[in-house]
Amino acid sequence: MKALLRRVLVPVVAVVAGLLPAVVVVEQASAVTKMTHSQAAGIFSAAGLTWSSTGNCSDWNNGSCTSFTNINDTTVYGVRTLKQSSGCAVNITGGTEVGHAGGTYSHRNGYKVDISVYTCVSNYIRNTFTRIADRGDGAQQWRSGAGNIYANEGNHWDITYYNCGGC
Repeated sequence: MKALLRRVLVPVVAVVAGLLPAVVVVEQASAVTKMTHSQAAGIFSAAGLTWSSTGNCSDWNNGSCTSFTNINDTTVYGVRTLKQSSGCAVNITGGTEVGHAGGTYSHRNGYKVDISVYTCVSNYIRNTFTRIADRGDGAQQWRSGAGNIYANEGNHWDITYYNCGGC
């Protein structure tokens, strides 16, 4: 109820004060919607995305699984946008399961996925996005126009989705 009031009341007050555009941007940027594994898997499947795990499972408490439990909707739609924009095969190898590095914008918090390194998608990332400084661990990085970060970790791409990339 509190969130609903905030979503309704803040824009109304902003209109009265003449601040609507700035408030709406802040509100949209702070809103994070979590999905279940089944919800995300349904969207991925419908978009032609695949996923795999060494354990052939989806338990988010097992590091051998690939789970989408509590993944951000912007991450789900961001991966879908990558698939649609690139026209490439995209296979997700890491989601929200345990075993990844922590932090605010982490796998566990729903902001990241790992995908397989395929020639098509790798060429798309390198040729479409802007090369930025290497990550602290030496991984080469590219930033999309939307601000999402694609880090090449050698055997997979580690992608941080701050938004859905124009979905």
